[in-house]
Amino acid sequence: MEPTNSFVDEALLKRVPRWSKYLEAKLGFRNHWYPVLLSRDIAEAQVVPATVCGEEILLKRIDGTVRAIRDRCLHRGVKFSEKVECYTENTITCWYHGFTYKWESGKLCDILAAPDSKAIGRRGVKSYPVQEAKGLVFVFVGDDDVEVPPLSQDVPPTFLDEDLSVHAAIYDVESNWRVGAENGFDGLHVYIHRSSELVPNTQRSLPIGHLSDSAKVEIFEEEGAPKGVYDLFANHVSVWEGKVEGKTVITGTKRVSDKPTRTTAASIWLPCVLRVDNFPDQEITQFEWYVPVSADKHLYVMTVGKRVSSEKERADFEHEFWSRWKPVGFENFNAQDIGARVALQKYYKNDNSWLDEMLIEGDAPIIKWRELCHKHARGVQKPEHM
Repeated sequence: MEPTNSFVDEALLKRVPRWSKYLEAKLGFRNHWYPVLLSRDIAEAQVVPATVCGEEILLKRIDGTVRAIRDRCLHRGVKFSEKVECYTENTITCWYHGFTYKWESGKLCDILAAPDSKAIGRRGVKSYPVQEAKGLVFVFVGDDDVEVPPLSQDVPPTFLDEDLSVHAAIYDVESNWRVGAENGFDGLHVYIHRSSELVPNTQRSLPIGHLSDSAKVEIFEEEGAPKGVYDLFANHVSVWEGKVEGKTVITGTKRVSDKPTRTTAASIWLPCVLRVDNFPDQEITQFEWYVPVSADKHLYVMTVGKRVSSEKERADFEHEFWSRWKPVGFENFNAQDIGARVALQKYYKNDNSWLDEMLIEGDAPIIKWRELCHKHARGVQKPEHM
């Protein structure tokens, strides 16, 4: 019988002491920042629901600033989003009995059906810190008594750089967030991309795999800075021919070019974000988040960034994103990743599968990632938080 999505058996956790927090983190890590929306998808006065780490939240833009509260009335537990009622700009009223809360603090300020109740002013729904950056709306999911860290500690280095122009899209993927993260950081999975349109589109070389020197993976764990694992592709010996019983059955795409090397490194950072340098092409960086929604679903938040020094360069990159990188990169190359994750989920939905897998030498960076999460994650999100 498969374990439920609500817990991980203690006996299983004891078998992986170096990364047991990671095994336990079906719903992600608590006390971290997560992107949940594109800024362009929440207009002034618009109310938008979202789910992150299993917590259902509601967001509203008020005077340009996005606020977020728990999507659940304290009284009888119904969701505000079932029928949104906002009689004033700064409040939301539950459609069932008129319990009214402040967007900024979550405080219960009025009850329309019982205006003399002593409960008014004494309680409140949970409110969430929100920050917008690079066209994304980030929400901090965590405990009320925890000091909220700067967003810069939960995004990869360079993402917040002022001259980096960023464009994004979000997709729902039917797999656990850990499956998404490991697919992205898996150096051997280049094999599935050999047929991608991106290869001829960018005139790149693409091997079918590599021999990984995992000893050269670099770990970033400086206090007060992002925590991550960095895999420099210059350390890899590429595999260009696939052989079965000594016979070459498949080959990679190898081109002789005087252009700079593309895709020079991949790194993965807490809580759930990959950075790929010089991808999908030289001088572009892809950042992608695997945001936990439930035990078997995540948001695939994909972004590409390029340094610009003028409004013309910014406009040119925007055009390039919509006409080239979104269709050829996100919707072709990365669509192959989505298919792989859905297939992986069929296996990894069983907790025992995380221990029954047969990883090989080239998978060592994935183990380093699991261990980093165990060591530096600020908490594990559990069903009781939902």
